[in-house]
Amino acid sequence: MTSVRVDLSGQAAVITGSSSGIGAALAEGLAANGCDIVLNGLGKPSEIEALRKRLESTYNVRALYHSANMLKPGEIADLIAFAHRELGRLDILVNNAGIQHVAKIEDFPAEKWDAILAINLSSVFHACRHAVPLMKAQGRGRIVNIASAHGLAASPYKSAYVAAKHGVIGLTKTIALETAEHGVTCNAINPGYVRTPLVESQIADTARERGMSEEEVVRDVMLHAQPTKKFVEYNQLLGALLYLVSDDGANANGTSISVEGGWLAK
Repeated sequence: MTSVRVDLSGQAAVITGSSSGIGAALAEGLAANGCDIVLNGLGKPSEIEALRKRLESTYNVRALYHSANMLKPGEIADLIAFAHRELGRLDILVNNAGIQHVAKIEDFPAEKWDAILAINLSSVFHACRHAVPLMKAQGRGRIVNIASAHGLAASPYKSAYVAAKHGVIGLTKTIALETAEHGVTCNAINPGYVRTPLVESQIADTARERGMSEEEVVRDVMLHAQPTKKFVEYNQLLGALLYLVSDDGANANGTSISVEGGWLAK
């Protein structure tokens, strides 16, 4: 957990894809600072319920769960409505849900392309479309989209992911311009490689695609791009998030904070 502290008491947040990995860590970080939470994501119901109960008991906040499928716009709309109805407001939206597939462009399955664009990009649009009117009515809101270093740079074999994350950066800028006079900000965080369940599967996929060992993928492909040669830690992303959702971050708008060990400096 980061040492950064922001008073979020009385605020309510939705974090998509928050049943594990980055999303779960960000949800816990917001809860630790007093924010009520709506979790969302896939996983074993018992594990999600354990996370929900732990957030409530540890941080004395309300923690709810909504099972919206990020492939289904109607369910995304219901997620936002559920949060506002149950918690009485919506102050923070963190669009974090994402999937990945690694393959050469000529071998890339069309259905994988469609799913990655839908979950990694279109779900951000659908969530923002329904959250923005609520935030405008409140006169304050914070949208933070978890993009990627791949929103600003490309890597081979990741055509759909790179395209989607570039799209997230553009969408972030557009929403920021549309909401700037309403007390609502929209920014992005660009993580480098974080050792999440998604990245663990990507290591295996890349090893198969490139004919390498998994150890070689970590050393020569993933961390080769990050000059620090270290995976990004959850708390480092949380520090960026807490700044963006705070009053101190009110004039950060339409921008992105890259947390990638110097990858994009090259």
